[in-house]
Amino acid sequence: MTDAAAQGAHRARYRRIVSFAAREFLKVWWFELVLPRFGMSALAERTRAPRMQRFAKRFHVLAVELGGLMIKVGQFMSSRLDVLPPEITKELEGLQDEVPAVPFSGIRAAAEAELGMPLEQAYAWFDENPVAAASLGQAHRARLSAQDAADTGLGDVVVKVQRPGIDEIVAVDLAALRRVARWAMRVRLVSDRVDAPGLVEEFAQTSLEEIDYLHEAASAERFRENFAGDPRVSAPEIVWERSTRRVLTLSDVTAIKINDTDALRAAGIDPSEVADVFAEVMFDQVFTHSFVHADPHPGNIFVTPEPESTTGRNFRLTFIDFGMMAEVPDTLRNGLRTLLIAVAGRDSRGLVTAAQEIGVLLPSADTAELERALRALFARFGGMGFAELSKVDPREFTDFADEFGDMVRSLPLQLPENMLLLIRAVSLTSGMCSSLDPSFNVWDAAEPYAARLLRDESGNLMQDMAQQAMETAAVTYRLPKRIDAIITRVDDGNVTFDTSALERRLDRLEGIARRIGSGVLFAAMLVGGALLVPSLPPLGITLLCVSALPLLHSVFGGRRSLR
Repeated sequence: MTDAAAQGAHRARYRRIVSFAAREFLKVWWFELVLPRFGMSALAERTRAPRMQRFAKRFHVLAVELGGLMIKVGQFMSSRLDVLPPEITKELEGLQDEVPAVPFSGIRAAAEAELGMPLEQAYAWFDENPVAAASLGQAHRARLSAQDAADTGLGDVVVKVQRPGIDEIVAVDLAALRRVARWAMRVRLVSDRVDAPGLVEEFAQTSLEEIDYLHEAASAERFRENFAGDPRVSAPEIVWERSTRRVLTLSDVTAIKINDTDALRAAGIDPSEVADVFAEVMFDQVFTHSFVHADPHPGNIFVTPEPESTTGRNFRLTFIDFGMMAEVPDTLRNGLRTLLIAVAGRDSRGLVTAAQEIGVLLPSADTAELERALRALFARFGGMGFAELSKVDPREFTDFADEFGDMVRSLPLQLPENMLLLIRAVSLTSGMCSSLDPSFNVWDAAEPYAARLLRDESGNLMQDMAQQAMETAAVTYRLPKRIDAIITRVDDGNVTFDTSALERRLDRLEGIARRIGSGVLFAAMLVGGALLVPSLPPLGITLLCVSALPLLHSVFGGRRSLR
């Protein structure tokens, strides 16, 4: 494709994304804002579910045809079970599996250009059929040459190769998403709660890191180091000699997909135990290592059978694809610790505090009603697993939403930075555990971890109290000497007070008061003169003329005092 043809294709791609978003914004504006103003809320409510389903199908078609970041956007939407209706998430959940593979000729050309040698020289064998095709690249099985195998101790490997031209496609998609985000900020319902441009920039940073395979390789090694010696977790090794920014070679660790329950049972592995271990490992990533795999979908996690160890487990979890990782800052981690402890303890006030600490709920929010709603929520649904919740009469959820929905919608909520990837990780983890074990109860998974966090918090609290006591004792010890020194300086006449700034501020306030008085006098004389002109023209005209004096003082008299 020539440069002119490529630029034309990119412009057409940009216009297609932007026009799709414009049409959808227009529909939302009409049904959700205009019709309710004309008393047609019932129509908007009745048509909402089929409208959402049609939107999801249209976006599904757009994402599959365009590929690139549109697939990533669809994947993120499919994981937002917490805020998006099932009509959308259900339609988009299989989006990753529909990405068409790049013809091998294109993959060969891209890999050889990066490695600087023919594939036959770089590898002893290279499978032309991809083992996986993703939105930004695809993976092929291969075998290292005898020399490389001897140097690395590895034989069978998986080679990830970027899709040709993906850098330009990502740039076009990000430009379109930035424009859509600016449109979204004109909708008050969005702008009051979400920094859409900020979310796009966070998404952009993640996407640019994801197409840099050297960055992914470094993340994989960091993940391996975090779980070194942990029998629950493993990750592939990197073959640095055969890795570049666009080609990544790593050890072949493929095993049983985590969601293949039939294969797990055939290997003698209990899927419910896999769910428990998976939840524990994800908790550890958030609260212990502050480095979280943000794309834990079934294609990125294998269950590797092994002889039953001293831990009593006959498997380990093997993570792959470290292009999308979430860093958890200390402030966010501390807020999440408070959140987990509050959820495990059914503490409504603690949950509100955690929401404020994380930044989801602004400190200015009136939280009394929110605490009452959370107490009701814990009292009715607290401790239930997903299987139990599915058996609850839907009318109970409807009643709860009717009672507290308006209050929740009125809260100053927002989605802070660093939360986009973490929310994705949590959503995928929750969904995966529930599919492995329908009776999986997130409360049961959280409570042991929360108990450990409480013990850690108690230890930290004692250290903080001890440190504060030492600081207080030091200040108390020095206080008499400092007081004596101040008294001595007062007796000697060495203490002075500079009140010039205060005097200037008082003079300024006095000038403002005089100008206000002049303004009131001007208004009175103007109105009085206008009323007297018809009956007593000389007096009325005189008052109108004289009123110019207080007007001039009101406008110009304070300039000197403001300097």
